[in-house]
Amino acid sequence: MVERPLGAQISAMLADRGVEVIFGIPGVHNIELYRSLEASGLRHVLARHEQGAAFMADGYARATGKPGVAYVITGPGLTNAMTAMGQAYSDSVPLLVISSCLNRADLGMGRGRLHEMNDQEIAGGTVSDWSRTAMDAQSAYDLIDRALREFQTGRARTKHIQIPIEVLGASAPPPLPASSLFVAGAVVGDDVLKRVVAAKRPLFVFGGGARHCADEARGVTDRLGAASFMTYAGRGIIAPDAPLSYGSYLGRPESEAVIASADVVVAIGTELSETDLWRDGLGHTSLLIRVDLDPAELSDPGALNVLCDAKAFLQALDLYSEGHATQTSWQATEASAARRRWRAQTDAERPHVAPVAEALRDILPDDAMIFSDMTQFAYVAKEIWDMPAPGLWHHPYGFGTLGYALPAAIGGKIGVGDQPVLAIAGDYGFQYTLQELGTVAELGLSLPILLWDNGLLKEIEGSMEASQIAPVAIKAQNPDFGLLAQAYGLGYMRPLDLAGFQEAVLAALRAPGPVLIHMTPEMAG
Repeated sequence: MVERPLGAQISAMLADRGVEVIFGIPGVHNIELYRSLEASGLRHVLARHEQGAAFMADGYARATGKPGVAYVITGPGLTNAMTAMGQAYSDSVPLLVISSCLNRADLGMGRGRLHEMNDQEIAGGTVSDWSRTAMDAQSAYDLIDRALREFQTGRARTKHIQIPIEVLGASAPPPLPASSLFVAGAVVGDDVLKRVVAAKRPLFVFGGGARHCADEARGVTDRLGAASFMTYAGRGIIAPDAPLSYGSYLGRPESEAVIASADVVVAIGTELSETDLWRDGLGHTSLLIRVDLDPAELSDPGALNVLCDAKAFLQALDLYSEGHATQTSWQATEASAARRRWRAQTDAERPHVAPVAEALRDILPDDAMIFSDMTQFAYVAKEIWDMPAPGLWHHPYGFGTLGYALPAAIGGKIGVGDQPVLAIAGDYGFQYTLQELGTVAELGLSLPILLWDNGLLKEIEGSMEASQIAPVAIKAQNPDFGLLAQAYGLGYMRPLDLAGFQEAVLAALRAPGPVLIHMTPEMAG
């Protein structure tokens, strides 16, 4: 029970609770968090910007399922990280940001202190599940354990803990050992299960909250002869070759008619948000059963709402449906025809992307993990690319942040080690966080970075034209990406056709360090 500065105790506590990696940048206000950090057994990854640090922690969390932890300084350190904090909050990622803040007597006083904000706690709370100030050591320990416990037992979303500089540096006793954490089971009423099993045309919508139960989802839909959609975050839950799968085309306007034809719709682990549907409502005309861990998502007065973990619900449904004969009226030809139609629509809307995406898909290992940015390449791939398993494609879905792919892929690669990881970014969004090329080069990670370069903000140009606005401010001068890669010590390739592109990607996957692959629409011919 040795007393030492609180900053050192926090690093030791995190290591004791199973945290392995910290992403961050040390500064004069938070250096106490770095006291004895390596001695605690933690690995620290030095980002080039706090936004990059928090994106890396997000990517690490998505790739591993473990909490991602970032250390940042008071004021601008936190505000720099807030974009990434908002993204993790929006996409239900277990991100813990620990920052310093001004001394207790200075909080809210407006004395012109270094890094001073009017209310840093409230600022952090705008992009977090909660943001709290630990005024003493025990409060810091309690908040850390609360965050880790809530990551395990509820909907995982960003948590922010700030600690005054003087408190971080003050001597403190060590925290008590971790208490055991558990996820309570749930009981699903037979009346709910009966309605699903009795349906003649059941349809499931699987969201990212069901990623951990793909086997159960596949088993239940097969047994019931149910059709299915997946949100973008839920891709891979249903197998690519499932005959009654409508894939991740939920955002297509025609999907509304398909959903309206079902006699029961079961939405599991999804907000059914604007970025899932791209319309005001799901389109169901029959009973909607919503299954979610978050009570806030179960407020639809017209739905049958089930507060339950996705796996527990599907296991209960699987057990209840044993012995019931399949009576579905769904036809595989319905699903296959719709998917062919929607695939053609993506080609018409965003030409040249689909052939490149499919060329990439055809040569990647089944376990390849992809982190994408807000770019047309990802918008097309999210619809047409069926993932073999969930949790293999990560994207800034809800908040929609540019600059996500590169730092998140760095965190993901650190988390999964030898498993292949790729980053995919557009030429404009890439430049939001390109300074993290320094981080990936410094770490020597084997990471192909695919840059989709169409020379302008193509998606915005299309939106302006559709709104009858003369396109303006959509073209920015790009750097010479080859020289940029050379400056940071990365490999660089610019393939001219699809065959050369496939060869470049395979070579980059074998390379011992990062490689920038410069893609253009002209590769598609």
